[in-house]
Amino acid sequence: MTERPAPATVSELLAQERRLTLPRFGYEEAYALGTLLVRLARERNAPVAVDIRRGAQQLFHVALPGSSADNDAWIERKRRVVERYGESSYLVGTRFRAKGTTFEQSSRLDPDTYAAHGGSFPITVEGAGVIGAVTVSGLPQAEDHALVVEALERFLSTPEE
Repeated sequence: MTERPAPATVSELLAQERRLTLPRFGYEEAYALGTLLVRLARERNAPVAVDIRRGAQQLFHVALPGSSADNDAWIERKRRVVERYGESSYLVGTRFRAKGTTFEQSSRLDPDTYAAHGGSFPITVEGAGVIGAVTVSGLPQAEDHALVVEALERFLSTPEE
């Protein structure tokens, strides 16, 4: 990404989550969203790993040049925050910061298992709620989050074939 996203507020992040609700999400949608994320990352030479899960099943995973096994570990930790809180990992971390503390200091959760850093976003389906997570790791947290949000916005605006 050429410009860094401004720090987001809790209300801005909540609005993103309300706006980025999908009508459905299955294997084909996971592939389409995942390949869109990979294309965006490649256009920017972003050294990221991309992961999409529905429940316990991994539906998509790609590691691009410059990423490492550390990114896979970050994906797991950020995704667990989405699964536990039902909100983006960036929103959860931002909420703690807005209260003058950090997730690590105040959540009482093991930081080796959970990371409230930007990059994991809930996959929310109309009428079903949060059914999974799409996660990117490899950039600064605000950029990881912004990449996922951009991909979801484009995905939702693409007409069905």
